[in-house]
Formats: sequence, structure tokens, C-alpha cells
Amino acid sequence: MIDSYETEKSSLIRRDIVVGSRRFSNYWWASVIFFGASGFLLTGISSYLGQNLLPFIQFKDILFFPQGLVMSFYGVLGLIFSSYLWLTIFWSVGEGFNEFNKKEGKIRIFRWGFPGKNRRIDLCYPIEDVESIKVELKEGLNPRRTIYLRLKGKRDIPLTRIGQPMTLEEIEKQAANLAKFLQVSLEGL
Repeated sequence: MIDSYETEKSSLIRRDIVVGSRRFSNYWWASVIFFGASGFLLTGISSYLGQNLLPFIQFKDILFFPQGLVMSFYGVLGLIFSSYLWLTIFWSVGEGFNEFNKKEGKIRIFRWGFPGKNRRIDLCYPIEDVESIKVELKEGLNPRRTIYLRLKGKRDIPLTRIGQPMTLEEIEKQAANLAKFLQVSLEGL
């Protein structure tokens, strides 16, 4: 979701905050996967050691080969995936802002990426290069509702977050407000 607020009292600057990976659903899935994977791994280890590491599971019911081995494998994979999710949350991957500054005549799109030399993704363009605001609506099994900034002679730059799609009303309102603010045309609706 993009949360909009004006950084100044004047109508010359608009800044939209992009949440990124610090969403409730990521916290939820990272926790669920961690606890599930820990249970699988402890069950596999219990079957190998011949001792109950989890009080509610009897190791005698599970042979180490093949059930305990497979459960240990799934537990390790789950812990790796859970660690990945927790690290993306910790690093705030995808978080940033879209700033439209009429005062300086610039558009700045900033996002945090994964650690490394390209951790900071910071794009700046002159406002004069904006051709239009484009809205892409794809319905179906994996719906996609995205607002793009279309620049003259360049590619479309996505402005909305990836994840759960916004409602049609929300995306129309945000795109129309942005097009009005930038005084450009709106495509795709």
C-alpha cells in the first residue's frame, strides 16, 4: 500500500511512502514457517536420538529412515526459508518512497534493496520527462494492479508495491491524484 502525505504545506511536493517487506503478512509467514520447520527438525532429531525432544510426539511412532530423515530435511529447508523472510524484514527490502518535487523539478524514486553495493536504489528524473501515468490492471488467478510512471523515451517505472493488489477504487484514486498533481495524462483506465 502507498501511504500519501505532503511533506510541506505548499502543493509543490508530494511524497508517497512504500511499505516494502515490513508487512503483517511477512511477519506472520516468517513466524509460522519458523515454528513449523522447528517442529519438523526436532521430530527428525528425536527419531534419530531415540528421545522425545517434543513432549507431544512419540519418537517410537517415527522411524529415522525414511520418515525422520525426510522430516529433518524439510525442517532445515523451512528454517532456511524462514531466515530469508526474517532477513528481508530486518533489511526493509522494498521500503522507500516516491517523491514528486515541483519546486526543484525532480522526481525521486527511492527503495532499499538487499545488502551489497546496490543496496540503495535511488532514481532521479526531471519532471519534464514524465509523459503520463499508466495503470495496468490484470485480473485472474494472479491479479496485478500497478501504477507506472511513463517517461519520454524510457521504460515504465512501477510506483506501487508488489504483493496484495489494491482495490480498483484505490488504484484509480491514487493514479488520478498523481496525474492531476503532475498535470499529465492518465492511461489504462
